[in-house]
Amino acid sequence: MVTTLQVKDKSDSGKAIKIAPFRKEIRKTTPHKHNNYFEILYLSQGNGYHYIDSRKFQVAPPVMYFIRKDQVHYWELDSEPDGYVIIIKKAFIEKSLDNELKALFTQLSKESCVFLKDDATTQMLFQLLTETNKKEGTYTFHMTEGLLKALLAHVLEDVKKFSGHVEITSNLYQSFLSLLSAEQTVKNKVHHYAELLRTSPQNLNAACRKAVDQSSEEVLSEFIISEAKRLLLYTDNTIAEISFLLDFNDPSHFVKYFKRKTEQTPLAFRKNG
Repeated sequence: MVTTLQVKDKSDSGKAIKIAPFRKEIRKTTPHKHNNYFEILYLSQGNGYHYIDSRKFQVAPPVMYFIRKDQVHYWELDSEPDGYVIIIKKAFIEKSLDNELKALFTQLSKESCVFLKDDATTQMLFQLLTETNKKEGTYTFHMTEGLLKALLAHVLEDVKKFSGHVEITSNLYQSFLSLLSAEQTVKNKVHHYAELLRTSPQNLNAACRKAVDQSSEEVLSEFIISEAKRLLLYTDNTIAEISFLLDFNDPSHFVKYFKRKTEQTPLAFRKNG
């Protein structure tokens, strides 16, 4: 029995960003986190499933996944994959002076999975990024910065026309997750989501128990903590602002809630990130 979660580090210690082809030998991996970086995964080929935290996504290329440093993920692939991986360290974001790039990055950091329509443009941008990442010149960083900005903008534009949140089933549990992801303002109340789903809190709780052996309160709490971590890592919002965004009327209540769930304060988590 595994008692310690595996932490992987695929980054190049000398680079703030790494772009490389997706390893074709990957089929099944154990649940793991990544060490101190944000990961963008793009698959143009392959099938199976990709698990991110408690969510199960179908691998239906062309598809892109976004893995934050605080998230657990693993693969169950049934065929040979093809695609690209981008590893972005905090140092890259700090070095960049392009606020528009940072805004695009922040916007996509809240996504887990997007299904793309324009695969040709996506592949071309990844190929250019991969070739540029091999270079070491005076303007290489600026070239990478511009290409990454183009890629993120393209993804956001493409997803507007298509669909971002596609779950493999449409049962009550999956509808709950989709609703959590789609809402602009999080509500820290299960009965709020039960009403929107036109069911009872008891039915919603039973659906969550059946799907992932968690109560609806635990699923909501996991989502709130994940969203809190995203806001702490990838935005400049104050602790008070984040607490209000997550439906805590008192910032001190949010701090206690976060510490109880993660064993550290929001400020400590942000500093260590």
